[in-house]
Amino acid sequence: MINYLQEHLWLVWTLLCVLALILEVSSGTFYIMCFAIGAACAIVASLFDIPFWSQVLVFIIFTAISVFAVRPFVVKYLHSETEGRASNADALIGREGVVIEPITAQAPGYVRVDGDEWKAVSVDDEDIERGAKVRIVARESIIVSVEKVE
Repeated sequence: MINYLQEHLWLVWTLLCVLALILEVSSGTFYIMCFAIGAACAIVASLFDIPFWSQVLVFIIFTAISVFAVRPFVVKYLHSETEGRASNADALIGREGVVIEPITAQAPGYVRVDGDEWKAVSVDDEDIERGAKVRIVARESIIVSVEKVE
């Protein structure tokens, strides 16, 4: 078995490449993908029947190159749209809702936005009656600041 693997090192590199790709699917960090690229380059090197230490050197060099050259490009390309996107409660800013309990300058009221109820205060201390449409302009903890929509 050992003699067979020594004579067919491309098979070992192929197994390493496939294993790295499978692990990359579960991690999503794009670091393990670099090992798959290095292993693919080592497969090509093994087809030229060069010594094993040279194949390992090819694997190391191309893995390092792909970490610094390929990975940043892939991460920038795949994650470009999600970096500026607000999530969770921060995604409320700019949304419109309906006042379900009146908002006055002296006391906060409640606003319903997409089925959720939020404690709300008026941005300009304006009284806002029940049923009025409002837009969320800020959020401080669990209290949202709203302005009336005309």
